Amino acid sequence: MRRALPAVLLLLALTGCATGPSLENRGAVTAPPGDSHHLTIGSAGFTESDLLAQLYAQLLNRAGYRTSMITVANRELYEPALESGQIDVVPEYAATLADWLNAKTHGADATPVGSPDLDATMRALRGLAAPRGLTVLPPGRAVDQNAFAVRADYARAHRLKNLSDLGASGLRVRLAAGDECIQRPYCEPGLKKVYGIDVTGVDPKGVGTTQAKRAVQAGRDQMVLTTSTDATLDQFGLVLLADDKHLQNADYIVPVVNRSRAGGEGVTKALGRLNDVLTTADLASMNQQVDSWRRLPADVARTYLTDKGLLK
Repeated sequence: MRRALPAVLLLLALTGCATGPSLENRGAVTAPPGDSHHLTIGSAGFTESDLLAQLYAQLLNRAGYRTSMITVANRELYEPALESGQIDVVPEYAATLADWLNAKTHGADATPVGSPDLDATMRALRGLAAPRGLTVLPPGRAVDQNAFAVRADYARAHRLKNLSDLGASGLRVRLAAGDECIQRPYCEPGLKKVYGIDVTGVDPKGVGTTQAKRAVQAGRDQMVLTTSTDATLDQFGLVLLADDKHLQNADYIVPVVNRSRAGGEGVTKALGRLNDVLTTADLASMNQQVDSWRRLPADVARTYLTDKGLLK
């Protein structure tokens, strides 16, 4: 992934001695929110994370902050760096991060705290983040969660708009997804239990991979597990079916900041402006511009913010 190796080496060197405030160091955790004017924005190294990091950086620059960027593809490295202040701001996903911090705090077998309920997920996430000196800023409308797509002509022929329609149709469905779909509650078991969909089998071709989409396009499978910001569905003649009963967890986009360096009102206000405009469809469109049109994330972010009146 672009620029990941240098960042990883840097963080390995830095985190050897500094891992952020311990859970017992309440003084560091409860100190007043800081407002450093030079902030490091972290990206997880994939297209959407790069785009979000660029959006954050450009909004913060507009608000008078100086920013630098760092890419670290591994949450096991960038989250401790966020705690210690080597990274100040990172775009994250509410339910995924809540479950990750929960496992880090309570062990790998801890009961998941992420859920389809955004309010409950945010309460759990903030409760886990605060003792680590992290502040989770408000989510906007954009969400990147698991989603299911079928062929557009298949949806038209059977009048399918959402997953409930598919369950009510009685159609037999072979699903292109990852191996774990057989056991994960949001995948095969959930489709059967929540929607009554007759899943006859899982074709292990991965989540949203080209191979998986081609299997559905060719009719070998009837549905594919992908994500709600997948920008390539049109290329394969696929459309998403709405998760109308909210099977999927609330993976809304949230900025997470180091409280002592970026927890002040200035950062919150600058990044909050994005919540007023950014939608899931906007994210999918920007992903497409980077992945299919080969535009640079910085240029796509700048155009988007300018078009929305957030940059001049």
